[in-house]
Amino acid sequence: MDTTKKTIILFSGDFDKVMAAFIIANGAAAMGDDVTIFATFWGLNIFRRAEKVQSAAKKSTLQSMFGKMMPKGTGKLGLSKMNFAGMGAPMMKKVMKGAGAMSLEDLVDSAREQGVKFIACTLSMDILGFTEEEMIDGLEYAGVASYLSEADEANVNLFI
Repeated sequence: MDTTKKTIILFSGDFDKVMAAFIIANGAAAMGDDVTIFATFWGLNIFRRAEKVQSAAKKSTLQSMFGKMMPKGTGKLGLSKMNFAGMGAPMMKKVMKGAGAMSLEDLVDSAREQGVKFIACTLSMDILGFTEEEMIDGLEYAGVASYLSEADEANVNLFI
């Protein structure tokens, strides 16, 4: 076990939960820890490109519907509680900006600059019909076995 290694399973696509994951990841990385974020299911949405991308992959009708209904990127995430018909996240962002807190986009950039490893779950991508072309640059792609190997070495493993 490596006491300087942290792993986070990012299952949620809720703005507030994703913020928490990236605040923790940045804090651990700032302390010199190796951090891995394994994004699966709804957590994959934060790593989707905001712009429309043409993919050569053949998708089922259901997979195409998932892609259209689910948020693309950090700017489209809603709150887990008190979403107020979509107004909760913009209100929270305004309060955070007024308090001088980093935006989610800045936290993602900071984590990347500090060497946090981002892994996209390939099984979840297959199920939801997401392709690598639809995802942001700088991701690694792996299955659960690869993540579990990393988690076995870590002294902290969080599920968010």
